[in-house]
Amino acid sequence: MVTGSGRGIGREIALKLASEGASIVVNDLDSEPAQECVSAVRRLGAQATSCIGSVTEGDFGNRFVKTALDEFGAIDVVVNNAGYTWDGAINRMTDEQWHSMLDVHMTAPFRILRAASDYFRESAKREAELGQEVFRKVVNVSSTSGVMGNPGQANYSSAKAGVIGLTKAMSKEWGRYKVNVNSVAFGLVSTRLTAAVAEADQAESIQVAGQDVKLGVSAKLLKSIEASIPMGRAGTPQEAAGAVYLLCIPESDYVSGQVLICGGGRP
Repeated sequence: MVTGSGRGIGREIALKLASEGASIVVNDLDSEPAQECVSAVRRLGAQATSCIGSVTEGDFGNRFVKTALDEFGAIDVVVNNAGYTWDGAINRMTDEQWHSMLDVHMTAPFRILRAASDYFRESAKREAELGQEVFRKVVNVSSTSGVMGNPGQANYSSAKAGVIGLTKAMSKEWGRYKVNVNSVAFGLVSTRLTAAVAEADQAESIQVAGQDVKLGVSAKLLKSIEASIPMGRAGTPQEAAGAVYLLCIPESDYVSGQVLICGGGRP
């Protein structure tokens, strides 16, 4: 189950997991990119279905989990990836900007994990009675902004720091059920959200919850950020997906409650 997997990093996560044999529940706001990802997964020889809609909808978590169980009968991996940024200095930041970031980055993952909790508990108890030890994986996507903060992102940084708190709490709560709960904190990754734009008024925008959200980063700022990265460049969506993949494989069965920074050496 991968939220926000119609495009960008989420799409690459879905394809990476599918290439290793996972069946995928694809999610996106829009049907077209979601269905394109479903088709791409199927071309890899894996199974896929879609669950369209905003992760911030009150019933989305239950609907997402139901889709996975109805279609595949099991939940093995949950990747809470969906999100976006809505930046601004705190003196100009509205309550709507603040709450929108908490809704998509914190409340949505909370609702999805809450919806999956009965399945995780019941499955673990049944397997324990049979003498089996089956591990399941949750990867919550955070950001280096949530680890060290970032100017102009009081809302986003707070939400992504909250993701880390949720991760650590759930790793302790679900350890008994053999659910590994970890987080990947991405640094600068090249997507449409971080594409270089010459001027702010040239930036494209997307509609999220009825709001126009600007895409892209000023070319000057982007260049300075890349200069601060020891590897000298932004990461690719494929590299970001690889970091998530590391926390989904059996080799990470004894890793839980951790934050893996995927930032090219930048803390």
